[in-house]
Amino acid sequence: MVFKVYYQDSMDKNPKREFTQSFYVEADNHADAYAMVQKNNKNYNIETVEELSDAALVYEQADPEFSITTF
Repeated sequence: MVFKVYYQDSMDKNPKREFTQSFYVEADNHADAYAMVQKNNKNYNIETVEELSDAALVYEQADPEFSITTF
């Protein structure tokens, strides 16, 4: 499954929606995706991890900059 991770790049600043960034990971389930991100990105303030439906994945893949992050 592919998950979209929404995060802020700093744990020190107050989160603001305007600065939310995202990347994609593959994992077996939501808990594994969250744990993988936390383990490999200690400085990220993770807002949410969202499983992408098939339609959402097709939409996201249309972006030329789409790539799945591997750790």
